[in-house]
Amino acid sequence: MAWQIDPAHTRVTFSARHMMISNVHGQFATVAGAVEFDEQDPVRSAVDVQIEAASIDTGEPQRDAHLKSADFLNVEVFPYIHFKSTRVEQIDESHGRIIGDLAIRDVTKEVVLDVEYAGQAKSPWGMVSAGFTARTKINRKDFGLTWNVALETGGWLVGDTVNIAIEVEIIQQG
Repeated sequence: MAWQIDPAHTRVTFSARHMMISNVHGQFATVAGAVEFDEQDPVRSAVDVQIEAASIDTGEPQRDAHLKSADFLNVEVFPYIHFKSTRVEQIDESHGRIIGDLAIRDVTKEVVLDVEYAGQAKSPWGMVSAGFTARTKINRKDFGLTWNVALETGGWLVGDTVNIAIEVEIIQQG
């Protein structure tokens, strides 16, 4: 069955190490996409999501401008981050994995999202929604995001591992 991502109740967040001593957190404000969710046989489900790269927000405008630049996301040339599932694995009634292709800039790599299904609810307006939480980690260098600065005390300004957390609500169509 076709479902649409509800952007008002969906959040894509991330964190990465800064100077090897703390984590910087951010989010992407603009997320859209469609889901084919087969409640009877979840492995037949599919996800196709597009994130507007320029909607990145870490709460620091100067850092956000740098992340949008050619050093990182290069939003002028690559305006979207795209994820499209290739298969779904069910672990139990509320847990699974979504395996798919993540495209950042001009690099596409397979990633695995660990997913938890939170269930369904009917809104006061009669719409049926379903909720999911997903998590994954990527190495930013795998996607060509290699900019960095060595620290005088050793180590690097920006960590390689990016932790991604997704809260998504989908609305049943038709």
